[in-house]
Amino acid sequence: MNTAVKLGVYVSGLVVVFGGALGVGALAGPSPAGTPQTSHEISDQTAGQAHGHGTESQPASGQEGSGHEMSDQEGHSHDGSGHGGSGDEAEVPGGLQVSERGFTLVPETTTLTPGQETTFRFTVAGTDGKPLTAYKIEHEKYLHFIVVSRDLGHFQHLHPELNDGVWSLPLKLPSAGTYRAFADFTPNPGENITLGMDLFAPGAYTPEPAPPTSRTATVDGYTVTLTGDLVPGAASMLTVNVTKDGKPVTDLQPYLGAYGHLVALRAGDLAYLHVHPETTKTAGPAITFHTEVPSPGGYRLFLDFQHGGTVRTADFTVQAR
Repeated sequence: MNTAVKLGVYVSGLVVVFGGALGVGALAGPSPAGTPQTSHEISDQTAGQAHGHGTESQPASGQEGSGHEMSDQEGHSHDGSGHGGSGDEAEVPGGLQVSERGFTLVPETTTLTPGQETTFRFTVAGTDGKPLTAYKIEHEKYLHFIVVSRDLGHFQHLHPELNDGVWSLPLKLPSAGTYRAFADFTPNPGENITLGMDLFAPGAYTPEPAPPTSRTATVDGYTVTLTGDLVPGAASMLTVNVTKDGKPVTDLQPYLGAYGHLVALRAGDLAYLHVHPETTKTAGPAITFHTEVPSPGGYRLFLDFQHGGTVRTADFTVQAR
């Protein structure tokens, strides 16, 4: 990957540069710039072209890898910038482009009925224009599919199945509105890349208010507290602590090869970062991440953790100053 990595700042941790030189406004509204904050109608969008199948076969994305420690198995994390090491290219934050480095995200459709589960299909067109069929396993999956509403209130972390170059998964957009979908993957051969596209759920739609700045989240009786600050242009350490009924949780279960997965989205443009915690043999209550963000403003953080056989998501809103 071509995003700057500063391992020297935290030798034992993961330091990930999130984004590039793009600016960002503060988390002052739930929608991208120019989106009215009143009820409006989302119209149907033109469906994408159907696509063909490749000739190579690949194991389903649900197949797990082996020998993973409780951290990123390759000793680094993903910022999804999609650059492979040439310092001459201008860096672009992950997930802002549908096509990059010769790879293109091709959905079967971009319009889904709100509240209705649909089999969603897409391909990743390779540099030869054909569906990509060869992927590397990253965090025990061949591809991670993230869906978030444009007002940053709804989040899903999903894992589609691959069949002859076509990815498919059951997908439900809970209500009318516009959503951003991210495909986080590593071609084989190649380096990690994150492509993004908008999805549309037609109907009457009112953006939800922006989630306020918050460092404590509650989900299913668990309380997750975030400490640490995001400092633009500098490496910073974030730590989450998980408790249940007031008691520290010390037996977190591995999920996709780690005790916690963190996705960060920058307000305004939804630039994407997927980072894993530093290596640890302790299964909670603390999980530590080392991250660097490029600009001041608001960021939404979504933490996946597993306990009692169930994966839960805690979310936070943090201001980088």
